[in-house]
Amino acid sequence: MESARTFFERLNRDYLEVHETKENLFWSTYMGTSDDHAGFARAEQAYKDFISDPALLAETRRQLAAVEAEPAGAERDALLHGLKGWLALFESNIVDNDEARVLMRELIEAEADLFARRKELLLEHVNEQGETEEASLSMLATNLAMNPDETARKSSLAAYRRLERWVLDNGFLDIVRLRNRFARALGYRDYFDYKVRKNENMSPEQLFVILDDFEAATRDANRCALEALAADKGEDALAPWNLRFHMNGDVLRRMDPYLPFGKGLQRWVDSFRRLGIAFRGATMQLDLLERRGKYQNGFCHGPMPSHFDDRGRWVPGRINFTAEAKPDQAGSGWRALNTLFHEGGHAAHFANVTQNSPCFSQEFAPTSMAYAETQSMFCDSLLEDADWLKRYARDAAGAAMPDELIRARIESRQPFMALEERSIAVVAYFERALYQLDDAALQPEAVLALARDSEARIQGLAQGAPRPILAIPHLLNQEAAAAYHGYLLAHMAVYQTRAFFLRQYSYLTDNPAIGPCWPSTTGVRATASTTTPRCAG
Repeated sequence: MESARTFFERLNRDYLEVHETKENLFWSTYMGTSDDHAGFARAEQAYKDFISDPALLAETRRQLAAVEAEPAGAERDALLHGLKGWLALFESNIVDNDEARVLMRELIEAEADLFARRKELLLEHVNEQGETEEASLSMLATNLAMNPDETARKSSLAAYRRLERWVLDNGFLDIVRLRNRFARALGYRDYFDYKVRKNENMSPEQLFVILDDFEAATRDANRCALEALAADKGEDALAPWNLRFHMNGDVLRRMDPYLPFGKGLQRWVDSFRRLGIAFRGATMQLDLLERRGKYQNGFCHGPMPSHFDDRGRWVPGRINFTAEAKPDQAGSGWRALNTLFHEGGHAAHFANVTQNSPCFSQEFAPTSMAYAETQSMFCDSLLEDADWLKRYARDAAGAAMPDELIRARIESRQPFMALEERSIAVVAYFERALYQLDDAALQPEAVLALARDSEARIQGLAQGAPRPILAIPHLLNQEAAAAYHGYLLAHMAVYQTRAFFLRQYSYLTDNPAIGPCWPSTTGVRATASTTTPRCAG
């Protein structure tokens, strides 16, 4: 009979094989350097089969019980810790019946097909030069926020809404039905119920106690900000093609010379280094520029999870992350910098997971999405700090951003903080309602009406949002679907983390004490509540 030590080492070895194969194909297909979508689907299925295997779960429980019966000691305790990590991973991903396994295979194939066809969809808008050009989602968002020409901004919104129609007419609703069937085969009410319990270790009811409290607390602030904008700029300022521009478009244009794309990478490296953020020898592959066929949203994945191997040797991470920058577009440097800090924050997080198994160093269940996003969103929050802007935002001649412009940025952004956070919350309200619909009600017009109603009710935008819900790419991928609330929970943790550091040190920018801090968690089961920083020394 296989010993607990041998079984543990086999789990680590086999996981690395299926994980790395899947992640390498994920990168090449999502970056548009490969069209092997079928190969990626097979690799994704092999990975899912491994982490959802009932036999592996049963054997992990048996081996864990045997180790727990042994006398305490360093080697036994380390093995116990590692097996508990595997137990958490298997329990949160278990697919324990044949019907659900068949449905999971169908889901993976359907999503791979939708992804491949989505890459062929070309969206266009009118740029600042008055030219019609092919546009990524990042380019559409930047044009809506920065282009002074209203007709051009309308073209970007029209492209977003064309994408919505395409999503509704090309298989997304069939995937929603499949996701619900899969979740119900596992005993859940629907896919939203399944994902919240799996990702955040709470029920939807527990989640919406938090979200409903947030919604009530921010409702008046959001309404007042929109009313003030309409009074100042006219009711038409609230139109979805005008809102972002009238909120702060002029200020962002004035900031643009101080935040060029060409300096973004250096400013990210310098800022992280001065914060004391290190990557423990990780190899990072960055793909930062917009191009046709590339996935249109930033992300960070680690083909090689950082860990100590069975002989106690450090295995550094291998990490890929991407951005969608178009250097010749106004505002692209600011967006790229945000992505560098956000995805770079993820990279720093997962490069520094110092456990004895690769199962601990991954951002999906049993790791809470809210937890996984906290460090990345803390890092990108630094970019809005006046002292960071004063130190790093400089024009081509080296002149610092003027104090007046920094103040204008704060004054233009602050009134709309409630709207920004509610623009995250709206996705959770929409997705919960979406997955509660029965199959017959999942029709394009009904779902589109649900999206517009959600935007009006939560964001206060009667004409719809500048970024339509159904154009958000997270909805199309099963790992990110029904999980967007994790960003809002993470923001709550970010504000707490910032408050901690400010109380402790009184400043954040270039504070070398921040990097050596890490969240207080064993890594076995991370939840949104385990984000209180603990500092070395």
